[in-house]
Amino acid sequence: MTKDRELKLLERIASLERIIKDKLEEPPKIPSYSFGKITLKELRTLFDLERVYDHQVFNHWFNCDVQVTDEEINFLTTLLEREIDLIKVYNEEDLKIHFIAPILNKIDYKSFKYKIRDFYEETLVYETPQFILSGITDFVVATGLEYPEKPYFFIQEFKKGLQYSNPEPQLLAELIAAVELNNVKTIKGAYIIGGNWSFMILTKLAQHKYQYSISQNYDSTDLDKLIAIYKNLQFVKQQILTK
Repeated sequence: MTKDRELKLLERIASLERIIKDKLEEPPKIPSYSFGKITLKELRTLFDLERVYDHQVFNHWFNCDVQVTDEEINFLTTLLEREIDLIKVYNEEDLKIHFIAPILNKIDYKSFKYKIRDFYEETLVYETPQFILSGITDFVVATGLEYPEKPYFFIQEFKKGLQYSNPEPQLLAELIAAVELNNVKTIKGAYIIGGNWSFMILTKLAQHKYQYSISQNYDSTDLDKLIAIYKNLQFVKQQILTK
């Protein structure tokens, strides 16, 4: 072997050794989980998470003294008469535009006085040394007018049915991230599957330890249930504006 070839071979070996050393010294990648894909099983590997099957936790919320006006009842009645036959066949975007959005717009979470409004398709990221939890929220009411600052209430997944995705762990992940990022103990949310609404309350007990409860289903194709959904959403607005 010539001197030049020997030197080139030694340089190549040294280069390979540096590459191997750099690879070995690279810190391990932090596992990353997406709201849209996370499962209950994965959530329970990250957090001490317990579901409480006690609907009394919703009493203060669902038995609230919210007065619904005749005009609001007429609005809900007319909306339901127009959409009832299509609610369960709409795709996700149609359901949002034709049925969900009119209700949320009627509630009107926007307040310039209190600097609060509803936000759609916003990014939320909760990062720890052990994992990253992030994703796009469907709907959140938060402080801030130009961008969300402190979230108070989430609605997740305007889905046609469970065969598309399970919104329960997605909403849970969002609520956990919001609780940790904003240093609060309790937060509310809801998820929608077709015409059915379910409400959720998450409470932080200790670091990465939580309890949550899910309400009974509210079938929005039933006018009385739709009015109850509307009252529940109105209560959230009132509660946020008085904090």
